[in-house]
Amino acid sequence: MGSVELMTLRNIGPAMAADLALLGVDSIETLATKDADLLYLELAAITGGRPDPCVHDTFAAAIHQARTGEAIPWWSFTPTRKERQRSGTFV
Repeated sequence: MGSVELMTLRNIGPAMAADLALLGVDSIETLATKDADLLYLELAAITGGRPDPCVHDTFAAAIHQARTGEAIPWWSFTPTRKERQRSGTFV
């Protein structure tokens, strides 16, 4: 049921569900315990390349919804990530 359950989240489609499965995230409950930075870094390590930064934003949005129930579009998290990139604090 993992990827089907995860795809009930606003920002998770088949590709993101597959990435989360690759990371061992198989439920909304598990996702709620995760950190977007760590998921992003782990995905980079597993795939051997740096994912598009929007993947981080999508992780952040999905984690937010998993924790709060509030479904915010992933691009709402982009300004925060871009500010972190400018300040050198983004992974």
